[in-house]
Amino acid sequence: MNYRVLGKTNLKISEISLGTWQVGGKWGSGFDDKNAETIINTAIDNGVNFIDTADVYENGMSEKAVGRVVRSRPEEVFVASKCGRRIQPHVNEGYQPDVLQKFVEDSLKRTGLEALDLIQLHCPPTEVYYRPEIFERFDKLKEQGKIKNLGVSVEKVEEGLKAIEYPNVSTVQIIFNVFRQRPKELFFKEAARRNIGIIVRVPLASGLLTGKFHSGTTFDTGDHRYFNRDGKAFDKGETFAGIDFEKGLKAVDELKKLFPGEQNLAPYALQWILKFDEVSCVIPGASSVEQVKSNLSIFDLPPLSPEKFEAMNAIYEKYIKPDVHHRW
Repeated sequence: MNYRVLGKTNLKISEISLGTWQVGGKWGSGFDDKNAETIINTAIDNGVNFIDTADVYENGMSEKAVGRVVRSRPEEVFVASKCGRRIQPHVNEGYQPDVLQKFVEDSLKRTGLEALDLIQLHCPPTEVYYRPEIFERFDKLKEQGKIKNLGVSVEKVEEGLKAIEYPNVSTVQIIFNVFRQRPKELFFKEAARRNIGIIVRVPLASGLLTGKFHSGTTFDTGDHRYFNRDGKAFDKGETFAGIDFEKGLKAVDELKKLFPGEQNLAPYALQWILKFDEVSCVIPGASSVEQVKSNLSIFDLPPLSPEKFEAMNAIYEKYIKPDVHHRW
């Protein structure tokens, strides 16, 4: 495992960390505590020391599993959670300092931790980023010893740029992958200038970049890859990184030509992301131990060559950029 510093938090975290949206089982299939604990323990056994969760993941079950495992381990493992998505309807008016404070306190109870290493606003409406009183409350939470650092999880580059204007924002979690490249432009430059930690989520475009899907692939009705392709439940960009599934498959077919004989493209997609020094870590999810090991296998591969890197970018430019670059 390699480690990078998470911006001005100064936490030294694993390049490949763990996202826990589907850690207790595949999206929509229910939560399995034993499976979740096995996945989290396997990740830590292999050097992962940063775990990202959220209060809405399986209605708090993910937070509970993360807390149980982390408290049982002798190693120092940093825990990041998120708050805000419990607000229904999820609108600007629902974001109030007292409401968010209660969410943080509830997360502490579920995890059993004395303090969260990082709490992140969970993709709030854009208007929230223009309300200083929301961000000021987290200074109070820090003074109370309930959180150590504040970050935001954003849908759009513009939201990230606004968020990092607040001095107490230390990290930004953002979608970035071979098929979602806009953040590498102005946002990466500004984040580096302000020493902001960048946490990359949806690195495999909801599994599309593994190369294992085809036109006949089906998904469980409770899986967001089934019900959210048009953004009916939440931002479309969270599902397949906002890409039309069939068009994405065509682009993946081109990627496969760069890596002949490879059955799993995930390690190469993760290598592509880590070519950017501005990235602090990547948080691919996993619903099985095998997926954890697949994500970590990048350290067994030779470095991605400049030629392959540029060829991957060319595929984005041709097949994906016209549809997604301007949207997020």
